Amino acid sequence: MTKARKVSLVLEDGTRFEGKSFGYDQSVAGEVVFYTAMTGYPESLTDPSYTGQILVSTYPMIGNYGVPTDLQKEGIHTHYESHKVHISGLIISDYSSEYSHWNAMKSLGDWLKEWQVPGLYDIDTRALTKILRVKGSMLGKIEFEDEPIELYDPNKENLVALASIKEKEVYGNGEHKVVLVDCGVKNNIIRCLLDRNATVIRVPWDYDFSNEDYDGIFISNGPGDPARCETTVANIQKAMRTDKPIMGICLGNQLLARAAGAETYKLKFGHRSHNQPVLLTGTDRCFITSQNHGYAISQETLPEDWEALFVNVNDKTNEGIRHKTKPFFSTQFHPEASSGPVDTEYLFDEFIQNIVEFKQKAQ
Repeated sequence: MTKARKVSLVLEDGTRFEGKSFGYDQSVAGEVVFYTAMTGYPESLTDPSYTGQILVSTYPMIGNYGVPTDLQKEGIHTHYESHKVHISGLIISDYSSEYSHWNAMKSLGDWLKEWQVPGLYDIDTRALTKILRVKGSMLGKIEFEDEPIELYDPNKENLVALASIKEKEVYGNGEHKVVLVDCGVKNNIIRCLLDRNATVIRVPWDYDFSNEDYDGIFISNGPGDPARCETTVANIQKAMRTDKPIMGICLGNQLLARAAGAETYKLKFGHRSHNQPVLLTGTDRCFITSQNHGYAISQETLPEDWEALFVNVNDKTNEGIRHKTKPFFSTQFHPEASSGPVDTEYLFDEFIQNIVEFKQKAQ
């Protein structure tokens, strides 16, 4: 590897970390957050939920298996969770410039340069993560010498509008017509629906889908503050009056809650990992889940006709909701994983079963 440029990570409280560049040499600013996954960086970096964020990996060595081939199937990238790298910057401890994997086509560093995303290594990510755990997620900037940049708070703008598609797209030709409200959807959500005999009608975050011919609504994950998606919430409320099945994931969980009348709030440092334990309420069943979010539902604000579906075992925050009588439910975690455990993928089956039963009643 050629000699790396020196570069700094500067937090909003003035804390400075000196490192070396292995990505694109450009100063950037955003919200600094950490994630604890040991594998799956191609999936994580292409997750639209990371829009506007500088990502810190707690696992020390990153890049050892390179980046997979850029294949597509049915208009969807096979190995990526979207069409591009969404993070603003990547912070790691040790960068593996040499990679080895049967499916790799390029190095992580070359991939970051291709998408003009800076990457820093030789950073004490343990010390950095301890700061973020104590003080919470912080604004920060990756700054090269003679390239000063101001701090930037991505949560002050509608990141969903940046992450969502601009025009309606349709995938598959299955029996069940599902409107997918794209707030920054991961590709594996689309794959999971297609695998269950669905036609996926993917629409922008602010699209009025009330005139579409559909059997169920799916509200996707996405970045930022759910309070900025008032148009989406209004469309969900309109859909709820039809009683057609609804499922949401991550941001979709928060938007469904807001449509029901509940409130949301920002977590101190969020949940970004592959090992978050969640408990199915009313049972002793615990699942290990993949998560990536900075906001949560204020559970005590849920209306009487709604209830918690899952609860986080670590901090008791809400991990999902459901309506007590109607086929509406959502999860804060990612049942589709990619990357991470797939213990809860069965929830897609429950959504499709809700559609089947609703269609049978309507006949």
